[in-house]
Amino acid sequence: MNHATAADGTRIRYDVIGEGEPLLLFNGQALDLQMWDGVREELARAHRVVRMDFRGTGGSDLPLEGPYTLELFARDALAVLDELGVTRTHVYGFSMGGKVAQTLAYAAPERVGSLVLGATAPGGENEVPRAHSSTVALRKAATEEGRDLIAELFYTPEWAAENPDQVTRILPRGPKRGLRLHFEAGNGHDGWDLLPHIGAPTLVVHGEDDELAPVGNAGLLAARVPGAELLVLPGLRHGYLHEGRPKATEGVLDFLARHPLPA
Repeated sequence: MNHATAADGTRIRYDVIGEGEPLLLFNGQALDLQMWDGVREELARAHRVVRMDFRGTGGSDLPLEGPYTLELFARDALAVLDELGVTRTHVYGFSMGGKVAQTLAYAAPERVGSLVLGATAPGGENEVPRAHSSTVALRKAATEEGRDLIAELFYTPEWAAENPDQVTRILPRGPKRGLRLHFEAGNGHDGWDLLPHIGAPTLVVHGEDDELAPVGNAGLLAARVPGAELLVLPGLRHGYLHEGRPKATEGVLDFLARHPLPA
């Protein structure tokens, strides 16, 4: 297990596979790096793929002082890149990880060559809100009932039934205090004023039937980030990156290939 050390001494777990231009992956809220299983292997056909656990999840440390913020997660990501000697990378953030990706692209533009924002939103009062039932499902995620509710938000019923291991990977795990710190970090983010200042080429990817992060947010992001491209996948929910394989991954790889990192 590999770890980088953040400025405050917190150890951040990461792993790496593949060769080529680096691609840093950011997990969804309170999820660990296993959520990328299957997808990262496809991405690693063309890239050196780096996954990491945000503090408070997976194999990273769980400091309880708090609060956690997306800016803090972005600084932890820079510690991972520094550990690996990566000066510039592509970044693919999913859900809350997409908000961390926005934050990193704004705060450290010299480190981000291109940006993929998957199933995410701008945060704040401009975000298209999820339905109350989706919020209830998130709060119950650690229960058996919550598993079924989360699965329905991420995937069509048929696909979820055929892929129970993947459903397990998108369930929050870990101490409740860590989960609470993550939810507070995600809910406290407002990136609306940051978005027009993002200079990295950006692709916004979203499932058309996403109820957890309604698809209207994809249009907001694509309009707000200068020159952003938009890819909406029909018939897919929040977990488009899994159920939508290989089309979703191919769309991302095509975008990255059209925006190589500077030599």
